[in-house]
Amino acid sequence: MPAAPWITDITPHRGVLPPRAHFDTDAVSLALDGEWAFRFWPTAGGAHPGGGAEPGFADPGLDDAGWDRLRVPHCWQLEGVPGPPRYSAPAYTNVRYPFPIDPPEVPDENPTGEYRRTFATPEAPAPGRWLLRFEGVDSAFEVFLNGHRLGEAKGSRLTHEFDATEQLAPAGTPEGNTLAVRVHQWSSGSYLEDQDMWWLSGIFRPVTLLHRPDGGIEDLFVHASYDAETGSGELLVEVPGAGSAGGDSAAGAGPGAVVRIPELGIEAPANQPIAVPAVEPWSAESPRLYRATVSAGRGPDPVETVRLAVGFRTIAIQDATLLANGAPLRLRGVNRHEWHPVTGRTLDEATMRADVELMKRHGINAVRTSHYPPDARFLALCDEYGLWVLDECDLETHGFERVGWRGNPADEPEWRDALLDRIQRTVERDKNNPCVIGWSVGNESGRGSNLAAMADWARERDEDRFIHYEGDPDSSYVDVYSRMYTGHAETELIGRDEEAPAQDRSNDYHRRALPFLLCEYAHAMGPGPGGLAEYEDLFENYPRLAGGFVWEWIDHGILQRTASGPDSGAEFYAYGGDFGEELHDANYLADGLLFPDRTPSPGLAELAKAYEPVRLEPSGECVAVRSRLAHTTTGHLAFRWHLADDGEPVASGALAVPVLGPGESADMPLPAEVTAAPEPRGGVVRVLTVSAHLAHDAAWAPAGHEVAWGQARLGAGDGAAVRHGPSRPAGDAEPVETAEGWELGPAAFDPFGTLVRLGDLPVRGPRLDLWRAPTDNDERAEVDPPAQAWRALGLDRLRHRVLSVTAEDGALSVVTHVMPAATDVGYEVEYRWRAEGAAVHVDVVGSPVGTWSVPVPRLGVRLAVPAGLDRVRWLGLGPGEAYPDCAAGVREGRWESSVAGLQTPYLRPQENGARRSVRRAEFSGRHGGAGRRLTVAGGPFMLTARPWTTEALDAAAHPTELVPDPDWVWVNLDAEHHGIGTAACGPGELPRYRLHAQRFALPLAFHVGD
Repeated sequence: MPAAPWITDITPHRGVLPPRAHFDTDAVSLALDGEWAFRFWPTAGGAHPGGGAEPGFADPGLDDAGWDRLRVPHCWQLEGVPGPPRYSAPAYTNVRYPFPIDPPEVPDENPTGEYRRTFATPEAPAPGRWLLRFEGVDSAFEVFLNGHRLGEAKGSRLTHEFDATEQLAPAGTPEGNTLAVRVHQWSSGSYLEDQDMWWLSGIFRPVTLLHRPDGGIEDLFVHASYDAETGSGELLVEVPGAGSAGGDSAAGAGPGAVVRIPELGIEAPANQPIAVPAVEPWSAESPRLYRATVSAGRGPDPVETVRLAVGFRTIAIQDATLLANGAPLRLRGVNRHEWHPVTGRTLDEATMRADVELMKRHGINAVRTSHYPPDARFLALCDEYGLWVLDECDLETHGFERVGWRGNPADEPEWRDALLDRIQRTVERDKNNPCVIGWSVGNESGRGSNLAAMADWARERDEDRFIHYEGDPDSSYVDVYSRMYTGHAETELIGRDEEAPAQDRSNDYHRRALPFLLCEYAHAMGPGPGGLAEYEDLFENYPRLAGGFVWEWIDHGILQRTASGPDSGAEFYAYGGDFGEELHDANYLADGLLFPDRTPSPGLAELAKAYEPVRLEPSGECVAVRSRLAHTTTGHLAFRWHLADDGEPVASGALAVPVLGPGESADMPLPAEVTAAPEPRGGVVRVLTVSAHLAHDAAWAPAGHEVAWGQARLGAGDGAAVRHGPSRPAGDAEPVETAEGWELGPAAFDPFGTLVRLGDLPVRGPRLDLWRAPTDNDERAEVDPPAQAWRALGLDRLRHRVLSVTAEDGALSVVTHVMPAATDVGYEVEYRWRAEGAAVHVDVVGSPVGTWSVPVPRLGVRLAVPAGLDRVRWLGLGPGEAYPDCAAGVREGRWESSVAGLQTPYLRPQENGARRSVRRAEFSGRHGGAGRRLTVAGGPFMLTARPWTTEALDAAAHPTELVPDPDWVWVNLDAEHHGIGTAACGPGELPRYRLHAQRFALPLAFHVGD
């Protein structure tokens, strides 16, 4: 039976009240969240051939005792997680619609959920209306109260209110009220919600019954501006129907509305400007809020009082520069989808608060609400903690790109009302949040007159914020020039106002007068993102560049458990395809700075370093301190220094730094303890670390939290544990040929010159390794993915051939050719071994063979050591992983971890866990019933240690498929790696981070002890 026609009607709603602001009121309300009766149908028409879902679905007399119980808010596809979904399964696509593009029609297979609950009408102190408010229902729903249909709505991430006054049972009615809601997964609205995320359904945000007292405050609009030159503010609180002087009105706030801000001595009628001679402005750095009330009706007992948090701030554009409170604004932001690995798009306030605090602790100052308005509570937290917000409308039609944008709703006149409704509901709900500085009319919806109409409406309604949309490259109807994933070179051209002309030359002058922001950049998929520091340098150097928003905050994995195998019951995070979707985009949703459980990825440390609010650059002469704050001084910070020799503390103390104003700098002399410290002994590296910390507790972190740091090497020590190059003097032992191969000091080799034992410790290798388990950026690059070229060349199937094993000049020389089958390129490598006391040294020198046409994944050697050596201490960069173009977030020191702890659990296993600039690594544990310690020195080298091989890592689809080798820990010691970049979406690695086939020398020393 066909579904009800309203589902595919492009009319956005019927029976829904006009949009208005969310506000905190003392009027009576009743939260309707909790356990609801729930019944699922696989189609919109239900299971009855007679038509519709079961007759009487909304009837208060229907017995629903046999129905399931489902909590609200929630997404029904995630009911049962981390076990198998109980109802329809989640599905993930990035761009492609999971249904035919036949607007506005949707498939007959349209999963449908029916919800029911009863509630008692609360007592209200005054007459008035009752509203039912739904803050988020995906994707279309109809509402029944006590058997009466109130209406229907589309717009999943938008608030819809229904007038329930006539149908609501009076307070005290014994049987109470029956609220019934039918939700359909697919509707005409689904064509407007193709937003690179799991397709999920249900009532996923709160539901509330609201009392609206007669003469109360139906809506209000707070305008609070700040004049940076005078330090004054101006306040206007618009209350429809309240009159300009508190007189009688025909509707709305009855006999006037009064605005009160006790802290500023304000008590004045609404709807008239109020000059504030001196006020502290709101900014992300200093989120100063003034607590205000707006009361309807004069006298001791107002009809209604609304509580507000007012922030005075002014957003402007001048000379192609985005300004906040008169100062250039640099958005150090992230894109944020709402996500939780168990509850999906349903987040509680504690989770949202934890996210905001984590953002603040990592230097993030801005959020783009990709690609829909967030839960209203999130914006209140951004007001409270201080985050600039680009608030995006619930609109994306990206899937139409696959059909040449034919029929795209963004440019079809019959869809205009639906699109206008979406921007109106976005703006009206969030217009009073000072954190919101711009309205984005949507994302990746092509070009069209409806988008221009949305922008025009938003600008007319709210002239205090800028209008954003990235999809129109000419920027003809917006206030900022926005792009996504623009490479460094083009970004610099835009900063210099030297970019290519607009497609329509008549728009070129307009676009060049606009600030530029990257609404998405630095795609954080897998290791990386690479190139963050270089982007940040550009943002600082060119005033036109207003910064941008990294993609994105969190991986969208869904918690699951393995159903079989030796690790049955182990938890992992599912991605596209794991639920049997016929169309999916695999792990493309795993592109966040947090893993799904909200553990920070290494990329978040890299981002924090790029975004730090103060730059600290110590040297042998001074410490350069530069504030990157725009609205506050550094008075809230305390500075410290720490001196260490090869990671061992030498001295530490406080660093006296004067309070710096916004953008100011100072060169501070080195502390006397630093300059007076004796020179380190030869081979020891002395490092000075300078850091900035919170001097006092902040809302988002305790006193002592580090917000910035810098390091410099000092002194004469060069850090070379062994000399570089192949021409070493002979060791103190001679190579001896034996029946089993060769012996050299504590080392034993097989007849082919491969090291097999160090003392009594078995080893395998080292031998040349050029392969890494490709990263998402290696695999998914939009142009010439390197992983494809590497596999075509055969770098994942190298063959080793020994050319010679000879004893000469007290050393054992092993020369090999390493090449893939079916090609004439590879490497010639000499391993030149010598013994010095209890240590054995090797110089690994590799030279390319043939003509290489692709970069090399890595240059180094791989070996295996006994699995019992499962602890690692290293001297070098840490504590986290780092690669050539994403190593700013790690620092030099002495670090320690288990081998398991060195692994980074990306949702799809891939290259991970490398530690850079390592000069010494020590593996410890037990072997043969006794404690053993293997030390590797030299390089410096990149260190990777894993419980499994690179080949196993490459073959696994999820971390649960990785089974530790019972015998070996697999160790890579690399001269260098190919860069990471962000080519899965955006530019690849910068040219200087591209690893070409080249000669390399890697000096190493091995020592085994108890």
